[in-house]
Amino acid sequence: MTELLRAVRKQRGLTLEGLAERTGLTKSYLSKIERSRSTPSIAVAIKVAQALDVDVAQLFSERGDEDKITVDRAADRREDRQRYRAMAANMLGKTMSPFVVRPTHDAHPLHALHDGQEFVFVHAGTIHLEYGDVTWTLTAGDSAYFDASISHRIRTVGPHPAEVLVIAETGAQ
Repeated sequence: MTELLRAVRKQRGLTLEGLAERTGLTKSYLSKIERSRSTPSIAVAIKVAQALDVDVAQLFSERGDEDKITVDRAADRREDRQRYRAMAANMLGKTMSPFVVRPTHDAHPLHALHDGQEFVFVHAGTIHLEYGDVTWTLTAGDSAYFDASISHRIRTVGPHPAEVLVIAETGAQ
């Protein structure tokens, strides 16, 4: 629990003082939790998890290395035809947000405009990437890396469905 709590706090760019401000708990108490000198109540655990924007069960699990890696299998997605599928959904403290996107022929935004950067890799098919006032045609194997604060949308073009890997920077929470 303690290593994970500390790791998520640091990945969120928070000091103990910053976490104390968000939770209303003292810096010294939070330090004791991180060093296994104190066990938090359920109410405190929930406060800390909410402040770090993670699920309380995940934050206080004892999963070891499972907290450092997550594997998504293609076989698990074969029958899944969702337009957006979050990858590494159970990974805590992410600074990137990866998705597999299956765009339609209607242009739709990848994400709302946001600070940071975004990476798009076309795995299959052909898409149009509308970026600002310019439209780029990308085919399987092509990629684009861009400033996500500029308007951006994708849509499938051509007769075959497209599948696109999109990785958005989430930054510190």
